[in-house]
Amino acid sequence: MASTKLILLEDVENLGLAGDEVSVAPGYARNYLLPKNLAAKASPGTLRQLAARKEKIEEQRKLEMEKSKVIAASIEKAEITIQMQASEDDQLFGSVTDRVIADKLIEMGIEVDHNQIKLENHIKELGMFDVPVKLHGNVTATAKVWVVRA
Repeated sequence: MASTKLILLEDVENLGLAGDEVSVAPGYARNYLLPKNLAAKASPGTLRQLAARKEKIEEQRKLEMEKSKVIAASIEKAEITIQMQASEDDQLFGSVTDRVIADKLIEMGIEVDHNQIKLENHIKELGMFDVPVKLHGNVTATAKVWVVRA
């Protein structure tokens, strides 16, 4: 199968960091990476452009890492209580999803995206759960989620 060589202009999760040369499927390049300016075709001009932006990219990466560490500390301290209707045997009518947890964190003043919450399966029973929240490539926090009867 054919692949397209690109140079990443921004960090792309599960693909690489800015400045990396990657080979991806042509459709992924054409439909996602190139329109969003996350990557550019590998050429000497692109390499020069990237070298000029290198310092700015490193500074931005450092700021994101510091911001992620602050958010992680607040997530670790927080205890999230979610009230749900449940049957007599503690099974929920419905389930607690990553969006529900993200909304509760936002209500508490902690900015997270629901895609950062890494639930293996939706929560479908009452109890206490440790939910990982991946804020940055190297920063993961664990949120304590209490699901209680409404």
